[in-house]
Amino acid sequence: MTMSKLPNTTASIFSVMSQLANQHNAINLSQGFPNFPVDKRLLKISERLLSENIHQYTPMAGLPSLLHKIALLTQENYQRIINTNSELLITTGATQGIFTAINTFIKNGDEAIILDPSYDSYEPSVLVAGGKPVRVSLNDDYTPNFNKIASAITSKTKLIIINNPHNPTGKIWSENDFEALETLLEKHPQVLLLSDEVYEYISFKHQHISANTRPKLIDKTIIASSFGKSLHVTGWKVGYLIAPEALMKEIKKIHQFLVFSVNSIAQHVISEYLDIVDFNEVAKMYERKKTLFQNALKDSKFELLPSEGTYFQIVNYKGISTENDMDFAKKLITQHGVAAIPISVFYEDATDKQMLRFCFAKTDETLLAAADKLVKVV
Repeated sequence: MTMSKLPNTTASIFSVMSQLANQHNAINLSQGFPNFPVDKRLLKISERLLSENIHQYTPMAGLPSLLHKIALLTQENYQRIINTNSELLITTGATQGIFTAINTFIKNGDEAIILDPSYDSYEPSVLVAGGKPVRVSLNDDYTPNFNKIASAITSKTKLIIINNPHNPTGKIWSENDFEALETLLEKHPQVLLLSDEVYEYISFKHQHISANTRPKLIDKTIIASSFGKSLHVTGWKVGYLIAPEALMKEIKKIHQFLVFSVNSIAQHVISEYLDIVDFNEVAKMYERKKTLFQNALKDSKFELLPSEGTYFQIVNYKGISTENDMDFAKKLITQHGVAAIPISVFYEDATDKQMLRFCFAKTDETLLAAADKLVKVV
């Protein structure tokens, strides 16, 4: 009998809910991808470059012009100067970058701390590496609980994974959070930090604080970013990692045999597009959609939690039902025609606070149509 490295892994909740939504012709606000057209300027660049000689392998670490543009972007937004030759790597989406980073530094028996609710790719990546995921719940307001995190660190702890802005809750870490993290990691020099910042350019009232801006963290931190999220081209699967040379050297050893080089066309197009795109406009666009969706739900029985970043809105349905979140989410699809993600799936112990996650990276028409159905849920 073949032994599975992931014996408890089944179809992801995103696939399950999307399939159910398709079966019942429901409005799909579950899976986190936009349903609106990409920037026409991006399409024009794509159409022009397709006829050029850009169809062969790029260098393993990434297209030099794109690496240069990312370095400029990082310096402009975070005042960090990075060496494109030794501190930067283009990846097949942030998920592959995160998987590669985890499998670079986690060995058999090593522990990695994951903060719940957490994105679903972290734990499998640790397990495949032979490591032990140590799940630590965030506070009720989704801020990090550093007493719990400190208690979870052992001599086997090699990695802490953070996600900021946070999927699924939209929470953004504060200055105090980072200061506490820095103090904690100073006491544990063997522990590295993996900072998942794929929604870095989608923040609203509170400005996103990147690990790129923390001098005390830079030497021990791998940062994952995503053009798929930032430029709403999730299907292109282009992301990147930033890490100090000593860490990146080891990451590249794994990357070259896992991927080697990333899609050449996408790299060329994004490189040119970065000359004209304004990430502040991206944030403003999503903030407008968030406000539209929130205002459309004002007369509903759902309680809306703050969304400080990402393109997700968390709601509490305690005023509507006492059902568990999985059952309620399924009923929302089958009886009311709207798909969401139950938050309990992001916890190791399936903590159920009767919360759902909606994605507002949709057309205005889609959001208003979904809200019209949700207002009628009583």
